[in-house]
Amino acid sequence: MEQELRRKVKDAAREYYKEVYGKKRVFDYIPPSGKLLGEEELLNMIDASLDMWLTAGRFNRKFESKFAKYMGVKYALSTNSGSSANLLAFSALTSHKLGERGLKKGDEVISVAAGFPTTINPIIQNGMVPVFIDCEVGTYNIDADKIEEAITPKTKAIFLAHTLGNSYDLDKIMQLAEKYNLWVIEDSCDALGGEYKGKKIGTIGHIGTFSFYPAHHLTMGEGGAVITNDPLLYKIIMSFRDWGRDCCCPPGKDGVCGKRFSQKLGNLPFGYDHKYTYSHVGYNLKITDWQAALGCSQIDKLDGFLEIRRRNAELLTELLSDLKDYLILPVVKEGVKPSWFGYLISVKETAPFTKQQMVEYLENHKIGTRQLFAGNILRQPMIVDNDVDFRIGNSKIINSKELTEAHYKLLPNTEFIMNNTFWVGTFPALGENEIRRISETVHKFIKEHK
Repeated sequence: MEQELRRKVKDAAREYYKEVYGKKRVFDYIPPSGKLLGEEELLNMIDASLDMWLTAGRFNRKFESKFAKYMGVKYALSTNSGSSANLLAFSALTSHKLGERGLKKGDEVISVAAGFPTTINPIIQNGMVPVFIDCEVGTYNIDADKIEEAITPKTKAIFLAHTLGNSYDLDKIMQLAEKYNLWVIEDSCDALGGEYKGKKIGTIGHIGTFSFYPAHHLTMGEGGAVITNDPLLYKIIMSFRDWGRDCCCPPGKDGVCGKRFSQKLGNLPFGYDHKYTYSHVGYNLKITDWQAALGCSQIDKLDGFLEIRRRNAELLTELLSDLKDYLILPVVKEGVKPSWFGYLISVKETAPFTKQQMVEYLENHKIGTRQLFAGNILRQPMIVDNDVDFRIGNSKIINSKELTEAHYKLLPNTEFIMNNTFWVGTFPALGENEIRRISETVHKFIKEHK
């Protein structure tokens, strides 16, 4: 009876989807990002609703297993956002269970200022010192040749995002990590499915993080994931995600760890319930089964999504290649197979127009644009208006209250990116017509501003 009722509900949902969402989307305004959902996602969410389980359950277990298999890693943990994934990944490295390798307050972490704030926030939130290295124009990733000169005895980790799906030099970074015994977190929130020399981005460092926000390569609405091949890191990340619990038993399951009443931890009495024993100052950053149900459908479509993104980016490069006197188009280094989150364009300083003029023109002609997130994060109120210690390159530690224009000049390419760079969409709901419309509008703008 239950299965028959489920079938009837889902049959009705199929009809609803076809009637309301079944028509091909026609874009008046071409957004820079967006989601692409089908009836499978709707049916999975209805299935999860009919379970009445609410929190992470069977769909979450299925998603974590599918995601780990897709990435080719041992462990995958879902979480409620990519920002939470970054927080969990970094916080895990502070665990006392890592012994001497655990990060301590005052330790330094290599990163960049041209990116999204939640790559930097966990460093600051955990009382450590971000060390900002300049980026390359073209790849918009860290200039890996400048990392080693910024490393000191206090440097303990490298925490970097692959910019809009285009990988940084992982060979050089992993060589430095081995030489100086550094942790590496690959923020792959904008790079799911990208590859570096045949390996998936996010699997080469010690921990990889991902976002499933609607703008990303697959979506749960809100959601994210953390991956690793290290069993100890896996348990620590799970602990931080699940209230800081020492126990690995999933919600609603008792006795899976086999140690519920058989040990003494901390100063608790022997046999205190392991489900209520906490080894870290953690959070509750789990997802719901509705989100996981959506992810289970989306991951089956991921390779198709990635192919469209790559095709859109390649077409833009072809169509805009005659404008290289005015624009810098994305650079892809040997061995890198990007999973384009968006398509970055920089206006050359010699161009007879500015980025601001170009962006306003595109927006006025219904072409959506985005900045490269924070631009130069050292100019953002989150730094300027707060009490934050950091370093720039190999310079000494300074406080945000000491910032001057001379400090910003230590990051010339980051400043260029802030002033000259923006991106347009490649997401899979866009087809050749939309990509050609973007190109035509760019050409029209430049013709009018020569």
